[in-house]
Amino acid sequence: MKYPTLFILFVVFLGCSKPSKNTSMQKKIVVAHRGASGYLPEHTMEAKAMAYAMHPDYIEQDLVLSKDDVPVVIHDIYLDDVTNVHEIFPDRKRADNRYYVIDFTFDELQQLQVTERFDPKTGKQFYPKRFPKGKGNFKLHSLQQEIELIQGLNYSTGKDIGIYPEIKNPEFHHTNGKDIAKITLDVLSEYGYKTKSDKCIFQCFDAKELERVRKELNSNLFLVQLIEFEEETKQLTHFATYADGIGPWYKQILSKKVDGKFTFTNLVEQSHKYGLKVHPYTFRADQLDEFSSFDEMMHVLLIDANVDGGFTDFPDKMVAFLSKQ
Repeated sequence: MKYPTLFILFVVFLGCSKPSKNTSMQKKIVVAHRGASGYLPEHTMEAKAMAYAMHPDYIEQDLVLSKDDVPVVIHDIYLDDVTNVHEIFPDRKRADNRYYVIDFTFDELQQLQVTERFDPKTGKQFYPKRFPKGKGNFKLHSLQQEIELIQGLNYSTGKDIGIYPEIKNPEFHHTNGKDIAKITLDVLSEYGYKTKSDKCIFQCFDAKELERVRKELNSNLFLVQLIEFEEETKQLTHFATYADGIGPWYKQILSKKVDGKFTFTNLVEQSHKYGLKVHPYTFRADQLDEFSSFDEMMHVLLIDANVDGGFTDFPDKMVAFLSKQ
């Protein structure tokens, strides 16, 4: 008898890691970035099931609307760097030679195969030591489908793992006549995510849109303002008027090394002063940059810099680190 890939992954990895028993570190949350994306193609159901079995606090969902207004779990508004869209729909690209999620119905999107992220110009895989490009049988899915997976697993396991959705490029959606924020909030509400106590953190890079989510759309969810550019780190006072936390690039927290030790900017300290949690992105065991090991990266950011948690492609490794603290 052949078992579904999703079931096999869940059974295999459910017993591979144990949740942290150290209550002193529970405030440091682990966010599975695009699922267990260090091991399986990002934002696939298989990557989410594997992440769930690694016991993170939250699993992330990046969202883009389809042509028929279905919130699709995918990192970008484009399709051609994680799917075989150029093979299935060769004539559906725009003038810029890119294929856009918003130009396809959800049923059409279901015809595509999802693969490990690659450069559509060269075909080269971004992370060469991750799951082999073009292998497997992975599909796109909706926010509703992923919520039902996570809530179903919460029910069957007795755990309470949350969701951490991000709406992608809301201005692009507005330009194309779609309100991704409202549509997403309606879906979240339908599944019981309405307040800060509902284990759902809502994030966005667009500060104008996130403020709209709070003040115009009247959301009571926990909101995190993502930060991309350095100048945005100076806007904490304004962010605190509508957001509950910030999500900076982790390098915006680091300053320089002095006598072999990392020093830090005042971003975490100032954020905490304004009552904002700090969840930096992205901790990758195969992209350490200035760190000698993943454990050093975790210690410097989670302990020394005192961030409140973070996004990682390797949730098992972050959970394991915190379990030892």
